[in-house]
Amino acid sequence: ILFYFPVCLSLVMMLVTGLLLVWLFNSLARSYAKNGSVPRGIGRFFEPIVLYIRDDIAIANIGEKKYKKYMPFLLTVFFFIWFLNMFGLTPLGVNVTGNIAVTTALAVLVFLLTNFTGTKDYWKHIFDPLGDGMPWYGKMVIYIILVPIEILGLFIKPFALLIRLYANMTAGHVVLMSLIGLIFIFKSWVGGPLSFGLSFAISMIELLVALLQAYIFTMLAALYFGFASEEHDHDDE
Repeated sequence: ILFYFPVCLSLVMMLVTGLLLVWLFNSLARSYAKNGSVPRGIGRFFEPIVLYIRDDIAIANIGEKKYKKYMPFLLTVFFFIWFLNMFGLTPLGVNVTGNIAVTTALAVLVFLLTNFTGTKDYWKHIFDPLGDGMPWYGKMVIYIILVPIEILGLFIKPFALLIRLYANMTAGHVVLMSLIGLIFIFKSWVGGPLSFGLSFAISMIELLVALLQAYIFTMLAALYFGFASEEHDHDDE
């Protein structure tokens, strides 16, 4: 079985993170049910984050009518990326989100959800962006350029997601490993502590970047979902 399904450190860390998320949020759900929707323990830390994702990311970008069907994915992808980023800063050193195959898989999920849940207005905006206010012979000239750009945009959006996450996490680890390597290059009482101090400072910044990249990915995914679920009242127009 392992011959056909090889196990690597990235896969192990994703499985560990997935199991950790299942255990964590099952525990939080039981705590909510037991204490009358009042968080206890670690739930007090995670509840504001969940509420922020719901109110300031999902509802703000998708709308109150349709945000609920996207919430499970948005919560999962946020905490999944955040936890993987944090594990990458531990002595284990497994930079899972620095693997372009992982970021590609996440971007493909966003791409599929966006396009399979897109409304009629979403697809009409892509293939008929000018609407019915212009004669067909006038549209033909514009559509030769405009429609291919709109179709290309369908693939550029997820591509930007995967490259942004991959490049930022890889660049941070490259800088950190380079500073640590300077300790062995300098081999002095001056260069060693200086390199260590810079490495420590970059590590603190990476803690913020780990959260920030999870936030950016989730925010952009919600923005794309908002475009896909948008509807217009054509009668009023």
